[in-house]
Amino acid sequence: MITYGHFIGGRHVPGASGRMADVFQPMDGSVRAQVALATKAELRAAVENAKAAQPGWAATNPQRRARVLMKFLDLVARHNDELADILAREHGKTIADARGDIQRGVEVIEFCLGAPHLMKGEYTEGAGPGIDIYSMRQPLGVVAGITPFNFPAMIPLWKAGPAIAAGNAFILKPSERDPGVPMRLAELFIEAGLPPGIFNVVNGDKEAVDAILTDPDIKAVGFVGSTPIAEYIYTTGCAHGKRVQCFGGAKNHMIVMPDADMDQAVDALIGAGYGSAGERCMAISVAVPVGQKTADELVRRLIPRVESLRIGPSTDSSADFGPLVTRTHLDKVKAYVDLGVREGAKLKVDGRGFTMQGYENGFYMGGCLFDEVTPEMKIYKEEIFGPVLSVVRAQDYEQGLKLCNDHEYGNGVAIFTRDGDAARDFAAKVQVGMVGVNVPIPVPLAYYTFGGWKRSGFGDLNQHGADAFRFYTKTKTVTSRWPSGIKDGASFVIPTMG
Repeated sequence: MITYGHFIGGRHVPGASGRMADVFQPMDGSVRAQVALATKAELRAAVENAKAAQPGWAATNPQRRARVLMKFLDLVARHNDELADILAREHGKTIADARGDIQRGVEVIEFCLGAPHLMKGEYTEGAGPGIDIYSMRQPLGVVAGITPFNFPAMIPLWKAGPAIAAGNAFILKPSERDPGVPMRLAELFIEAGLPPGIFNVVNGDKEAVDAILTDPDIKAVGFVGSTPIAEYIYTTGCAHGKRVQCFGGAKNHMIVMPDADMDQAVDALIGAGYGSAGERCMAISVAVPVGQKTADELVRRLIPRVESLRIGPSTDSSADFGPLVTRTHLDKVKAYVDLGVREGAKLKVDGRGFTMQGYENGFYMGGCLFDEVTPEMKIYKEEIFGPVLSVVRAQDYEQGLKLCNDHEYGNGVAIFTRDGDAARDFAAKVQVGMVGVNVPIPVPLAYYTFGGWKRSGFGDLNQHGADAFRFYTKTKTVTSRWPSGIKDGASFVIPTMG
């Protein structure tokens, strides 16, 4: 059995707490590994290593930092099969989906190769008599990321890439459910030439999280996960003087207008609603057909597609999606389906009884489809995070828009239509951070920023793109004048440049 400790100061360090957690292989329910759960002292050891290494890394010019990331990209490409296999075995998503997880992380590292440009400040010559003003971006020091189970490659790289490229030392606290890929990425960073101590992995649970949030030497914390935990991390981190960036839950709607290409809309809902067993913060979990005719046609077409979804082990290349991450999470998702039935929603496709022959102990569930869901139901209000799609019928476009705007979450949303006016109006008025027009999962590319609104996001800067470099740096502004024989004498008023 595999045992995961921590990765501190460029090397593997066994856990010292004596506390361990099981890491499951969801496709067959077996225990694949055990992972150490860190104490506050172990987190502090990572901070001390990071503090010692960071000044030298910050003094390394941005081009050379970028070259290390280039070598890292090459190593990730060479080890892609291995990384995808680890990811699929510990998370449960298919190999193809695991490759996508890695690729979206790689794209952010590729963006970070532009650090020499992204770290540039501004310069004004002659801002006043003999006075020049310029600004510079400098790293914060030691920063940390707390990342979720559903993207064990992508989100750690989204957090670590910009932080490291900007000259910081980074401490990652990944999900204890699937720590294998983060630990392997740490090894590849060292192989690429990253100095020991610049990328550390501390595995753990709430004790490690609280240690991060209260450690005085950690200057910034990024988080992705559920909204209650996001809010806790945001308020606790801010209370301890940290810069904090947190992204929480979602309930992503897809408006289907009467003029939409119905084949395209159905394909989009099947992929975006059930891919990765629905364990995505950008999954479409609510379909909003506009008008009775549209709704009836959409549901009629969805039913056979959901019934024919191919569910299989992570290693099955023909599977549409694999198992859920743990039995506990599987039971939680099934309980939501039970609740929806009690609440009066019409369960058109029931995947609760699905079992996988030969993998009876795996954490499998078939796709579920609800119709006639209403905004008062908990299955509409709360994030289910499983292969469950709810259809909420809207009488007209305005009601569909209102559904999106009234929901407490504002992560992602989509509209499917052939009408450019409707799409433009929707993009302007919807109160959601990421919008897709005939695109079901509107995750921006790496050079734009990713972030939700309302209770899907806490903090004023988003992930990746230019915002990431703003988050992981502080701006220093220098006003300079060199002696030129000017003798102004003492001045007791605020200086101006007039």
